Amino acid sequence: MTVAEPAPPRAPVPPLAVRARSVGGSPVRDILAVTARPEMINFAGGLPAPELFDREGIAAAFHAVLAESAAQALQYSTTEGEPALRAGIAARVTGRGLPTDPDDLLVTTGSQQALSLLATALLEPGDTVLVESPCYLAALQVFGLAGARVVPVPGDADGVDPAALEEAVRRERPKLLYLVPTFQNPTGRTMPAPRREEIAAVAARSGLWIVEDDPYGELRYDGRTVPWIASCPGAEDRTVLLGSFSKVMAPGLRLGWLRAPAELRRACAVAKQAVDLHTPTVNQLAAARYLDVLDAHVARVRAVYGARRDAMLAGLPDALPAGSVWSRPEGGMFLWVRLPESYDTLALLPRVVEQNVAYVPGAPFYAGEPDRSTLRLCFVTQTPEEIAEGLRRLGRGLGG
Repeated sequence: MTVAEPAPPRAPVPPLAVRARSVGGSPVRDILAVTARPEMINFAGGLPAPELFDREGIAAAFHAVLAESAAQALQYSTTEGEPALRAGIAARVTGRGLPTDPDDLLVTTGSQQALSLLATALLEPGDTVLVESPCYLAALQVFGLAGARVVPVPGDADGVDPAALEEAVRRERPKLLYLVPTFQNPTGRTMPAPRREEIAAVAARSGLWIVEDDPYGELRYDGRTVPWIASCPGAEDRTVLLGSFSKVMAPGLRLGWLRAPAELRRACAVAKQAVDLHTPTVNQLAAARYLDVLDAHVARVRAVYGARRDAMLAGLPDALPAGSVWSRPEGGMFLWVRLPESYDTLALLPRVVEQNVAYVPGAPFYAGEPDRSTLRLCFVTQTPEEIAEGLRRLGRGLGG
């Protein structure tokens, strides 16, 4: 009888990096995975309505690019981005009141990559980042992965309070302030122009980078457009403006951009070379062609989303417990709800999901002490009829 040789000893592999072990996943993504059933009315996601994608227009743009410029479209490209797309973006940004040259821009693989590149270019482990409270969740993930200290700045219905910001800068000595000042995720609020000017003045006095994220700015349903912080006096040399085509064209294209002062933009380009070399060429060229009809498409989307926002606002009084309050955004994709203090929206979520409806609890959006009575609702993905039914289910889940 042959005796088997003992297995050679096996040493464990080295552990994951500390930053990978210390940053959790996205609660929003986790909720979407659990609530993907077809019978679910999902107010949890931040997903554009797929039936509004301009399939024919985007397909025509890709067809034209591949028919006329296949060798270019299927080849490697420059890290900074295709000249045609940068020229188109520069024209749109200039048209909205911020003079911009194509060379001021870096095309990114979604604006989420822009955030990651900025964290690489600006932050050392232990550096401090100031954020709104509550704050866009995926930004908190980026800054956490970079090893930054993330400190919330108190604010009000108009956003970050300038006096509180000045005190936080004095106390914390941060590298940057991250803001979504227009139709903020998760609250839907918009920072008024005078407040933006005050924020810019604080940054100018204190030597602070401002990262101004604007993925929703073109989705305005009423009210007047507010100038970017990047256009405010004192902000010119210290504001990075981020934009995205995900909400107005299609998220699957993964196209975003950043506008930044030259030295920082070059540092981000070097970081991008180490990440993916460049954003897909064919997507960039197709998007550049589609820009000719984008405004007409956005106008159609605005009309539909505005009606869906109104449907959700109309149904909330009957769906929510007495004493609840909620935002009325002038645009964007989200409503922010605060239930009475005794409610814990994270604990209530399983009961609500049993009714085949879902929201995102507010707690994960806070860098500091969370308000556990809050929740976020996305109103753009469902029709008004589905929204009405979803709110009826939500009312049963919260009250049952």
